[in-house]
Amino acid sequence: MDPPRRGRGRGRKSVTPRRRPASPARPASPARRPGPPVGTPSRGPRPSRGPRRRPPGLLVLREIRKLQKSTNLLLRKLPFSRLAREICVKFTRGVDFCWQAQALLALQEAAEAFLVHLFEDAYLLSLHAGRVTLFPKDVQLARRIRGIQEGLG
Repeated sequence: MDPPRRGRGRGRKSVTPRRRPASPARPASPARRPGPPVGTPSRGPRPSRGPRRRPPGLLVLREIRKLQKSTNLLLRKLPFSRLAREICVKFTRGVDFCWQAQALLALQEAAEAFLVHLFEDAYLLSLHAGRVTLFPKDVQLARRIRGIQEGLG
């Protein structure tokens, strides 16, 4: 006669679960959360359909907070310096001036401060009109209200 086999699915064994000794850091039995009421379908894990969708505007608000905390420049330095040199050549009738790096940085700081202040005023005008979206007519009206002294040009 063959010896009894110890394989899967053969016979029943009454196995009592072993208890782990309680460690001092963890409680002996963690509190269980109550499950869903009987008769309601449980949601289970969500099927993966790509990246998780966030409410619209969340990433924009996060970017606004990040930019308001920082003090670095918003425009890239090289394109701004090319623009400044091009305008300089235009107004000096073709004479090419040498620019110091600090002069270009000071000019960029002033230009960005002007633009940020202009957009703040234009956004207030759009809110006054009952809109959230900033339109070009808001920027034009802000420049017109400021007048020549404040940079209408």
